[in-house]
Amino acid sequence: MNTTEQTHQQDLERLKSLRYMDDDFMTVCLADNFEGVELILRIVLGREDIKIISVRTQEPLKNLQGRSAILDVHAVDSTDKEFDVEIQRKDAGAGAKRARYNSSLLDAHILKSGDDTENIPDSYVIFITENDVMKGNQPIYPVERYVTIGENKVLFGDGSHIIYVNGKYRGNDEIGKLMHDFSCTNPDDMNYEVLAKKAKYFKQNEKGVATMCKIMEDMRNEAAREATIENARRLLKLGKIKIDEVSDCFPDLPDSDVKELEAEIMQLV
Repeated sequence: MNTTEQTHQQDLERLKSLRYMDDDFMTVCLADNFEGVELILRIVLGREDIKIISVRTQEPLKNLQGRSAILDVHAVDSTDKEFDVEIQRKDAGAGAKRARYNSSLLDAHILKSGDDTENIPDSYVIFITENDVMKGNQPIYPVERYVTIGENKVLFGDGSHIIYVNGKYRGNDEIGKLMHDFSCTNPDDMNYEVLAKKAKYFKQNEKGVATMCKIMEDMRNEAAREATIENARRLLKLGKIKIDEVSDCFPDLPDSDVKELEAEIMQLV
């Protein structure tokens, strides 16, 4: 068996172990799965009247840069009230300051130039974490702003919401079953068909498996490219090579990356 065949077999083995709790697999499975996203929001938000208008996913390759999988969702309720949701899947980077930052970015994305801020839709930033990052043994942790009035605390009601979902929770309720499915490697053992169907496609269907293997191959290539860029950047900063020597020292590096590196180093000079 040659190296290419060995790598392909390794990809197939890795594919068997992938779960919705894995960033790239969640991104791929929910990219065009409106029913699946609707199910997740209905359970996490505790609302039955959610209709998904659009889902925008972060490109899987972006995750190699240390960023987690993100779904940007635009939805509407039974009263035609619009709201936007960001679903993020990661433990690291799910701290309070990160949640605040993500919430502000989502608001900035929602608000268009010239819009009245009073008309800005509600926003939800949802962290689905593999571990109980809040350590309170609860399935869901809603985070809201309150106004302190004397000894009382009143909900501020600015329409900004942050929710942490405990991926370790396994209660015999909808959220427990959902978190089971997020950690499940075998689609046949999943509770929710709309999630299992997509997992089956990418794990068992010939075309789906080919798609996932291609994604993993692209990720390896991108990782190699990023490593090469970092090596070139380090040598340039150390003065080990000159700007005009980058292409000769790193022949596999695309011309566009070489030019970006050259521009970056020139700014430092």
